[in-house]
Amino acid sequence: MISIAIVGCGPAAPKNCSTRLGNGEVRLMKLLQIWVLMLIGIIGFGSSSVRAQAVPAVQGDFVGTLGPLHLKLHLVAGTGGALSGTLDSPDQGAIGIPCADFQLQGQTFSFAVPAVHGRWTGTIGTDGTTLTGTWNQGSPQPLTFTRDTFVPASKPSPVDGFWLGTLQAGSKSLRIQISVKSDRGGQESCALDSLDQGAFGLPCANVAFSGTDFSFDVPLVKSRWSGKLSSDAQTLTGTWIQGAAMQLNLKRQATPVPPTPPPKVSYSPAMAPVDAAGMQAVLNQDLEEALKSGALSPETSVGVAIGVVRGGARRVFAYGAAQPDSIFEIGSVTKTFTGLAMAQLIAQGKIRLDEPVRELLPPGTVAKPEGAEITLLDLITQHSGLPRMPDNFNPADPNNPYLEYRPANLYQFVAQHGLAKPADAAFLYSNLGVGLLGQALANRTAMTYANLLSEEVTGPLRLRDTVVSLSPEQQRRFIQGYAPDHKPAHGWDLDALAGAGAIRSTAADMLTYLEANLHPAKVAPSASANGRTLPAALAQSHELRAEAGRDMQIAFAWLYESATGTYWHNGATGGYSSYAFFNPSCDCAAVVLMNTTISNRGSFADRLGQHIGQRFTGRPAISLTS
Repeated sequence: MISIAIVGCGPAAPKNCSTRLGNGEVRLMKLLQIWVLMLIGIIGFGSSSVRAQAVPAVQGDFVGTLGPLHLKLHLVAGTGGALSGTLDSPDQGAIGIPCADFQLQGQTFSFAVPAVHGRWTGTIGTDGTTLTGTWNQGSPQPLTFTRDTFVPASKPSPVDGFWLGTLQAGSKSLRIQISVKSDRGGQESCALDSLDQGAFGLPCANVAFSGTDFSFDVPLVKSRWSGKLSSDAQTLTGTWIQGAAMQLNLKRQATPVPPTPPPKVSYSPAMAPVDAAGMQAVLNQDLEEALKSGALSPETSVGVAIGVVRGGARRVFAYGAAQPDSIFEIGSVTKTFTGLAMAQLIAQGKIRLDEPVRELLPPGTVAKPEGAEITLLDLITQHSGLPRMPDNFNPADPNNPYLEYRPANLYQFVAQHGLAKPADAAFLYSNLGVGLLGQALANRTAMTYANLLSEEVTGPLRLRDTVVSLSPEQQRRFIQGYAPDHKPAHGWDLDALAGAGAIRSTAADMLTYLEANLHPAKVAPSASANGRTLPAALAQSHELRAEAGRDMQIAFAWLYESATGTYWHNGATGGYSSYAFFNPSCDCAAVVLMNTTISNRGSFADRLGQHIGQRFTGRPAISLTS
């Protein structure tokens, strides 16, 4: 249900949203276009220097769309006339992202959104109803806001107000909140919040109220609720349909439940750069509170396995419920393996980087578009224009959502959607895109994705515990995963979208993988042809190919931060989260694997991974306390 359509891949964000394989799960609020749970729940207002003389033209609520994302801009005049404002991205569950640095000269208007390193610049229409301009977050895109002209009814309808209920979706209990209002023409509208997933403001459609009958659709999650209003107007009794039908009754509330405030970000003081041998001792101290009463405390059943390497010295250790050899789902970090497998096939002359993905699909799957079409490069750099998830993704089992999504389903979506590449396709994180790439590469080699992975990457690198399917012995080391509420979560089995997040691995194997990425030239080629091409393929997979937001670029799935020289990726599934990075400039790398997914407070695996990178380089380190 919503747990599928709203929540991850950093297959987590948001956090988003669509089913997570990790944020792709991506660094905290780095890109507005990435569906990340770390964006969820940010509240507050930014300060402003715009004075009262300009305020009447721009204050109020505005709506706009950026690619597939619906945005809401709220501008408020404060004491003395200064403007403040927030930006909502309801499709991502991101509400109240603070705006700042408002600038107004004549009809020219601009503001910044610091949390996502973006800025909007444009002009105010003469009647103040439109803001026409450009959003710039690494690459400019047109973005026009139109004033929200909703006028409430003078007398609310019996169904207007705030409603709260609990939906039992598999093993998960999800609080669902509905906000309903009617305009002066009698038309009802509503928005849905999935409180426990941190997804707010999902717009309703086809809202209807007649007598005591009330119903609405939620297109973003392909669902519908229908039921009746009680005689005392305090209860809505009905059914939620999203593939299966589930009871969802809602009680009237005086006020809505607000988003959970994000954790305050603080930093531990800098210390001298730490080497691999000393990292565990440093983390013993830095994780002391988390182990006693925080994210890794005994009552959570959560554990973490960590691998670190610097200057050729490596260490693997674990905390909490994990063992050093525990096996975890790595979520969207899988995408980097798919990128390396692609680089291998390029080095072996089996595919071309600019080859249309259409040519790797079964003949007749999709017609050749008239103009530009999506290539393999577009898919691995997240510049294909494809949505985050296919619209025919309707999981039968919310606890294992990807299991029944087969190649036939994928090809059906591709046939209907087409593979034309949009003009000026910007960075847009897509589990679908990299999943399609993995299936296409498997087609070209006449293998399953699992066999392709073994032949091209894990076999040559001798990664015996990095697999899609576990052996009986590996199953015994596969640590139980947990949802944000600490309830056990089912592992995720991926089929057609395996290339986006199907891999399971250990900290030791992942560290070997990161060492190979740190030093491609030092990789000892195996006797096989696949092994001999591996050093060149690794080097090619690191070449920066496109922008991925301000101060960030993308290689073959690896995201690259120019400020630190770090390549990184993160991931999350229903019960696991991960973070991996390597930095050639400091000759260091680390992986963090946790047996709990990300929550609406973000990813502890991300924080811990960033913390380790900062300890390696002697910078102030993001705090690991609660």
